[in-house]
Amino acid sequence: MVFRLVLGCGTVGRQVAERLHERDDSGRDRLLVVTDDESIVEALRDESIPARHADPTDPSVIANIESPDVIFIASDRTDVNWAALEDARANFQTASIIAYLGGNATDADRPAFDDLADHVVDAETAMVDHILDGVGCPSADAAIGLRKQLSTIDGRLAVVMHDNPDPDAIASAVGLVDIAAEVDVDGDACYFGKISHQENRAMVNLLDLDLRNLSSTDSLEEYDAFALVDHSRPGVNDQLPEDLHADIVIDHHPPRGPVPGEFVDLREHAGATSTVLTDYLSRFGLEPRVATATALLYGIRIDTNDFTREVSPADFNAASILCPYVDTSVLHQIEQPTIEGETLETIARAIKNRVQRDTVAVASVGQISDRDALPQAADQLLAMDGIETTLVFGFRDEMAFLSARSRAADVDLGETLRDGFNRIGSAGGHADMAGAQLEIGILASTDDEDEVESIVSVVEEVITNRFFEAIETRPGTSVGAYTQTSEWLFTSGEDEGSA
Repeated sequence: MVFRLVLGCGTVGRQVAERLHERDDSGRDRLLVVTDDESIVEALRDESIPARHADPTDPSVIANIESPDVIFIASDRTDVNWAALEDARANFQTASIIAYLGGNATDADRPAFDDLADHVVDAETAMVDHILDGVGCPSADAAIGLRKQLSTIDGRLAVVMHDNPDPDAIASAVGLVDIAAEVDVDGDACYFGKISHQENRAMVNLLDLDLRNLSSTDSLEEYDAFALVDHSRPGVNDQLPEDLHADIVIDHHPPRGPVPGEFVDLREHAGATSTVLTDYLSRFGLEPRVATATALLYGIRIDTNDFTREVSPADFNAASILCPYVDTSVLHQIEQPTIEGETLETIARAIKNRVQRDTVAVASVGQISDRDALPQAADQLLAMDGIETTLVFGFRDEMAFLSARSRAADVDLGETLRDGFNRIGSAGGHADMAGAQLEIGILASTDDEDEVESIVSVVEEVITNRFFEAIETRPGTSVGAYTQTSEWLFTSGEDEGSA
């Protein structure tokens, strides 16, 4: 529920109050108009709009009002608006305040209003359009909710990405740390695992991003609050305790179950979590730092495959907001890193070992030390003539990591991998990009190289067959391939937060 307070009700305030009342379809939000014009109070009450006859510049009136989330200061007079603005900001420090300059403003008034209000508008039509198109929409309400949640944090905030984070997760964490700083909350952008993909390392190093690499043995007691970005459940593709209390969750992936958290914003229509963070920066009235803007734009481009995959109007809008602040020369360097020899070898093994049925190719690349090479190999296979769907997998320690890509219109990879592997591990992702990870418990029982090779060979066959069977069966139906061999070889793993 959002509580909106209108102080003063001139021509602009009247239109805003009436339109906001009309747009509250749920009936759950609260609206109160305070004006010293008794005739307006009566007219608003006739329209079932809560209104109070009082002086909006009287400090005692403001002091007796419950704390609002959004304040609209909308008298026709500049002096009245200025007095109301001073009292409102003094009493409601965490509220989002939009102030109309009024009809008799001078050049000296604007800077004074800018110091106290979050948004200042100096024309009637601009005021109405700004409120109705901006603050009255769901994403604006989310920004209000985020500000409220951040304001409750007393101490340090850990903004946690998923394990082995991709550019979208990294950029989103950095963006949320910047937003938290706006409300005087210190935070760290944190991750478990490692950043091994050459482009991701280039992004962090060239932009000099301040990240903290946590290990499973690190104490979390120094943090008083936790936020999750680009994934939505503690302990799932991160190394946080599963029962950790999440204060903030911001993601764009479809959830695979209930999402716990005090403040939760899941925007499945967005192509990237970086898009959501860009919207927050804009609604908080913040100009992004060059490093943050460059990271966010790169995060959007990667997750949408340069605006060609699961892209939405919100992604284009976010890009337009970020572009004036992006360092294009650094962005070009990030996109053209040196490819390591091991990655090239992994790609070569995927091409050599591929098994193809019609337009689907599956390849095992054997033992790997860098799991980030798998999606690159999957992309390279997809570029081959006649192939529309790929799966590349490899082994590290006691885990099998899978990465899939598709450009087939009738394939939903996220559902396909969940159907094929959720019972023997964990999987997730989008229609055209997904991943999974499976724990191979039996490998821990032997050090014999020949026996390990034999087990891996069986696992390769199981993974390959299950994927082909899942592809050939419509998503949502049983693939009929859960064998005793599968149950013996695999134990449960973690959800795939990035593909």
